[in-house]
Amino acid sequence: MKPQLFIIIFIIIITTTTTKAADILPGSTLLASNPNSKWSSPNNTFTLSFLQLDPTNQDTYFAAISYNNIIPIWKAGGPVDSLGALRFLSNGNLQLTNGTSNDVVWSSRTANLGVSSAFLDDNGNLVLKNGTFMNIWSSFDNPTDTIVPSQSFNSNHVLRSGVYSFRLMNNGNLSLLWNGTIEYYNSGWNSSASVNLSSPSLRMQPIGILSLNDPSLSSPLNVVYSSDYADEGNILRFLKLDVDGNLRIYSSTQGSGTQNVRWAALTDQCQVFGYCGNFGVCSYNETGPDCGCPSQNFEFNDPNDSRKGCKRKVDLSNCPSNATMLQLDNAKFLTYPPELSEQIFSAGISACRFNCLVNGACVASTSLADGTGMCYIKQPNFVSGYQAPTLPSTSFLKICGPSMPNPTAVSETVEKKNKGKVPGWVVALVVVASLLGLILLEGCLWWWCFRNSSKLASLSSQYALLEYASGAPVQFTYKELQRATKGFKEKLGAGGFGAVYRAVLANRSVAAVKQLEGIEQGEKQFRMEVATISSTHHLNLVRLIGFCSEGRHRLLVYEFMKNGSLDKFLFAEDQSSGKLLNWEQRYSIALGTARGITYLHEECRDCIVHCDIKPENILLDENYTAKVSDFGLAKLINPKDHRHRTLTSHVRGTRGYLAPEWLANLPITSKSDVYSYGMVLLEIVSGKRNFEVSEETNRKKCSLWAYEEFERGNTEAILDKKLSKQEMNMEQVIRAIQVSFWCIQEQPSQRPTMGKVVQMLEGVMEIDRPPAPRATEGSFAGTSLNASSTSALSTFAASAPAPSSSSSLQTAKNVDRQSSSLLHSEIE
Repeated sequence: MKPQLFIIIFIIIITTTTTKAADILPGSTLLASNPNSKWSSPNNTFTLSFLQLDPTNQDTYFAAISYNNIIPIWKAGGPVDSLGALRFLSNGNLQLTNGTSNDVVWSSRTANLGVSSAFLDDNGNLVLKNGTFMNIWSSFDNPTDTIVPSQSFNSNHVLRSGVYSFRLMNNGNLSLLWNGTIEYYNSGWNSSASVNLSSPSLRMQPIGILSLNDPSLSSPLNVVYSSDYADEGNILRFLKLDVDGNLRIYSSTQGSGTQNVRWAALTDQCQVFGYCGNFGVCSYNETGPDCGCPSQNFEFNDPNDSRKGCKRKVDLSNCPSNATMLQLDNAKFLTYPPELSEQIFSAGISACRFNCLVNGACVASTSLADGTGMCYIKQPNFVSGYQAPTLPSTSFLKICGPSMPNPTAVSETVEKKNKGKVPGWVVALVVVASLLGLILLEGCLWWWCFRNSSKLASLSSQYALLEYASGAPVQFTYKELQRATKGFKEKLGAGGFGAVYRAVLANRSVAAVKQLEGIEQGEKQFRMEVATISSTHHLNLVRLIGFCSEGRHRLLVYEFMKNGSLDKFLFAEDQSSGKLLNWEQRYSIALGTARGITYLHEECRDCIVHCDIKPENILLDENYTAKVSDFGLAKLINPKDHRHRTLTSHVRGTRGYLAPEWLANLPITSKSDVYSYGMVLLEIVSGKRNFEVSEETNRKKCSLWAYEEFERGNTEAILDKKLSKQEMNMEQVIRAIQVSFWCIQEQPSQRPTMGKVVQMLEGVMEIDRPPAPRATEGSFAGTSLNASSTSALSTFAASAPAPSSSSSLQTAKNVDRQSSSLLHSEIE
């Protein structure tokens, strides 16, 4: 045998033995018309074949990689008809064609790059390789709408589904966009952390954790946990961008063919921009989100698909002199950057309506009733609407008059039932007679119960208080809140007024439910106080959504604050978790908190004194905007309740933040809140609890130590050391420190009002040099503690052993320190 022939035979043998049995060779073809035409992974878990994924059109096929031959994880281009084919050409190109004309729908663009084989591995990755088994192209590097385990998704990749797309930002945040321009979701592991990522990537771990990887990170950061993470079983968990614009994690057990949602980026589907199309309005029915038109002045673009939006029946150009504004209560038009440019201004509801009416470029506007006084106008590009009973906003749409509001669901139902059956006057007569009979019967029963049973007499309050329903917050039943909180299982925290639980309401929005403790007011008084709280709207106040008052159950439903309370960021021991606020955020939080308290003190119809200003009652939303919580609750607590009793029966507050007048039995005014705010402001600057002493503060109370450092001109020593590596606006730092010293003056008359505090922090008002703060809890210049306070301290002092002459001074200090601790523990 010649040497040359031997070499050729040897190369053929080597090539044959090194080519895997599951390799796909050039010339292979998949046909849409042949259901048995497919390429499978070695373990047969993943398959590349043609699937019918559109239930509304059985004549369309997608070339897709699927799990269990059912659930698609990757698609090659768009749909084709039954004559479509996916061909692996001899030049190394993978090509999808459609119809008899073989029009190219999609291509891998790998022609003449040396591709010699293809392979679908057990992870679901389709790979095109050259003769040296180097990957030339892979489906993992060219994702469509899904990420599966073992797949790396970096900032250069994009998931697309219709008009929606998903990207990983360079700072590690997850971003969802409509039409590639409107970013309606941007969230991540912690946008406040100052970490520079060089090449971030996402990975979906098999156990159900979405993690962020980067060379600058010592270990992957867990961004999202699926609700079934770490559950046992042969389960595929994958991240998918759905056609409705939401990003979700799904789980599918092998062999089941089903997929279950385990996490969603937006819990409120109506917050997805453009979900109901142009001029469509998203709302919720019994089953989920529903799309409709704003009024009967509009009609669906596609009667068979309400998500394709609406159009005016009469165009605005046909009625230039007869245009009017259609009013939509509890509705808003979604507005995200970059739409905000020159489209937002301060105006009341009437001005917001009129400005849009006379502005030729405006087609719609939204007036917010959350205390900001903001008005958003929409220009004729795209209008995405959202309507829900809990939305504090009113919107307007420019139409050709007259306006024709949508009929209510009840009237539509009655109309359908009565159509062609009986005359309307007969129905009206029967309804009126029935109502009068029911009212008479109910009145008799109520009167009988009221006379004959003291226990049932309380039912009368349910009817006597119906007058408060008008304009009041949403009233929930106890069972509704029990179901929304899953039996009060997920506890967010606990405070002086009761525990707080996470809840998901019927409209899919997340809320916080507070179970009030120690409430013994009557039904009427409780509802009046709730009505007062609900009428208080401001950007920097937590909004009250609703309430429950059933028997002994008293609950309040608030908007959900994603980032929790301020104390978790200021005093977190482990800063590696990323809970670090930079100075710009801290100053914004301080200013926002001051504005919220100012509104309570000076801008409400009746002044509301909070009585418990502290970091735990300052909550942060997803944008780290400060919102004051628990305002107006002090008057609800029963003074006899032991959980809230202190050395003086009327004291309510928290150690370290109480103004001296609380314990001196002097009148409590809004200046008491100013003192508490000053303590919080100093904590925001220093990152230290004001009542704690340490070697760093020379064993002194933080406020006294800070003033000594301020007098020495050593401002940087007061500043939180965790901020030392950041760029600082020292002018703001000094301003905040001076304001805090003015707020914690011993005499209330020396403290500024919260309105002046805001002006000083904004830099529009000069700040004089503050005197040294001398106030401590338990003392007040010119007064003494009340009898119960003095008695408690005297009893403690009498129980202490008599000091020896050699240690009398030290013992006296210890007794004083222990007395102060007793006083603080009683307050807490």
